[in-house]
Amino acid sequence: MSHPTLRADGSDPQQETARLAALASTGILDTPPEASYDAITRLVAESFHADWVGISFADEGRIWVKSFWGQPMRELPRKNSIFDLVLAQDGPVVIPDISKLPELNGHLLSHKILGASFFAGVPVRSFDGKILGLLVIYCREPRLELTTEELRVLEGMANMVSNELELRRLHNKISGQKKVRRANSKTEANHSWPCKADLRRALDLHQFVLYYQPEVELSTRRIIGLEALIRWEHPERGLIAPKDFIPLAEQNGLILPIGDWVLDEVCSQIQRWCSEDLNNSSLKVCVNLSARQFSRNGLTDHIHALLLRSGISSRQLGLEMTESSLIPNLNTAKEVLGSLRKLGVSLLMDDFGTGYSSLSNLHSFPFDVLKIDGSFVSRMNDGDQPLQIVRTIIELARVLGMDVVAEGIETCDQYRVLRQLGCRFGQGYLFARPMRAQAVNCLLQLPGRVLPNPDGSSEQREEPKDFAAGSGSNIRSTVSLQAKS
Repeated sequence: MSHPTLRADGSDPQQETARLAALASTGILDTPPEASYDAITRLVAESFHADWVGISFADEGRIWVKSFWGQPMRELPRKNSIFDLVLAQDGPVVIPDISKLPELNGHLLSHKILGASFFAGVPVRSFDGKILGLLVIYCREPRLELTTEELRVLEGMANMVSNELELRRLHNKISGQKKVRRANSKTEANHSWPCKADLRRALDLHQFVLYYQPEVELSTRRIIGLEALIRWEHPERGLIAPKDFIPLAEQNGLILPIGDWVLDEVCSQIQRWCSEDLNNSSLKVCVNLSARQFSRNGLTDHIHALLLRSGISSRQLGLEMTESSLIPNLNTAKEVLGSLRKLGVSLLMDDFGTGYSSLSNLHSFPFDVLKIDGSFVSRMNDGDQPLQIVRTIIELARVLGMDVVAEGIETCDQYRVLRQLGCRFGQGYLFARPMRAQAVNCLLQLPGRVLPNPDGSSEQREEPKDFAAGSGSNIRSTVSLQAKS
């Protein structure tokens, strides 16, 4: 890489105006620190053995530090900053030993404050490519250039920040649109279907059912789990997807009895599978808890009672939750998760990356499995950034010692890329669509529970691993009470 040079007057005026507009749309400046970003800086510091790590954003005249690890620092002047070096380079800047660059030594303010000799900064971009900030590491002593792999990991972490920014921008945009629509939709909502009475009737008449979708080990195509999705079998309207009734159930409180039915049905189903085939004795079922379920008193006692009634052990039940179910009260979340962990059940984070608190939750709470949201998988071939996001999530799970499952695999190309990235488990239409429990029984009876190659070829597969011990030994079934299809 060529030696960086300091800019005298910042960016091109038109480019700078566009960059500042993109920065403003995220609403990131002048906001309180967020633990999700702290998780990134801490992870980078540990991975690179850095003395200081920061995530910062630059407006016209300042570098505003959103998160740091090491010496406290919240704001720096933009003049003579490493941000302008990254902006001028339009990419990463690595300075192994600043003492060997007299044109920079003595000019970078952060060098004087931190007493650092080594710098490495990578851009944090908007999804349309504008550099909004940077992820930077500092070391007091000189060190070697970063390897290609090290730089890729650092850029992947910066892309994780970019993803959080894009979600924030979309959230701000959608919130503004919802405010405009809300007044117009109030009258229509009073006459919409279904209403609370419809949901109550469906529950009383046992019209809710569970459909299951296989989860496979990508290297062998062996079925190692199932995700179960709730459906409403309406006698007149047919099969209704959860997105058309779960949000209403959340609003009117019926999600609690519906969730209780799901928990009971799952415990009963796992007991039936075990009684029908002793090979299913290790079968684990994971139930997705809604925000209301998660925050209610007595959840642990309720689940304990269901386990005792069905005769299955706590190891056979896992509980899956989305980031949104944890956000309302993080202190309560920690307390509830702690009691569930003591009960012995497994804990899973669903739809990872679609909320703002994901990284903080991973460090704060004892999750066992991380599920990559299908929206990231579907965009892997849209460019380098979506692919880097998936790569970073897989690497993050590996560093934290968690299993990772990619959702929404629909093409052979996605299947191939995920295997190349080291993703161990996945699910999606490429392997099988959701089906009733009776159809699942047929799949579980396949030799080795191995599904056919989705591309129809006779590709040699790896021998299935022995899943008789450890967390990977269990068939995992996830019952979602979110508005998934």
